[in-house]
Amino acid sequence: MPDDHTVPLDGGPEDGLPEDLHIVTTGGTIDKIYFDALSDFQVGAPQIEVYLREANVSFSWRLTPLMRKDSLELTDDDREAVLAVVQESSAARILITHGTDTMLTTAQVLQAVEDKTIVLTGAMCPATQRGSDAAFNIGFAIGVLQTLPAGVHVAMNGQVFAPGRARKNRAANRFEIC
Repeated sequence: MPDDHTVPLDGGPEDGLPEDLHIVTTGGTIDKIYFDALSDFQVGAPQIEVYLREANVSFSWRLTPLMRKDSLELTDDDREAVLAVVQESSAARILITHGTDTMLTTAQVLQAVEDKTIVLTGAMCPATQRGSDAAFNIGFAIGVLQTLPAGVHVAMNGQVFAPGRARKNRAANRFEIC
């Protein structure tokens, strides 16, 4: 079930300014917080807000923290909730942070949207841990989101993938073309 709030930040339609980017968070490893060496975790608050504020980005953005789930726990109803938020958004460019295990499944559902540029990204290691790929993947995703045509794209490991032409390679800890 989505949170009942959207957090307008740094300008947007509420301020009469054009909305450059709508960010929707679903949870996943990127937002995980681990409590012990035995992998006891919870999905915490969206870390992307921290990155964008620290980077002092010069575009307007809006954050919708939709859910806090490991992607293996996402249901078809959850994916429909993501789709509904994307369809109802006034933004032409939407970034979705998502767990990597089922990111491609959600991306395929989002292909029903034709008039927006949608990029999904995530991380193999939590954003709060040293050596995480989160900051790189977020920055890369925002960069390509500004240049890609309308459609659904997955931005991971410095590459852009079409949803039906990618896979997660667990052994290599990366996404690749299939």
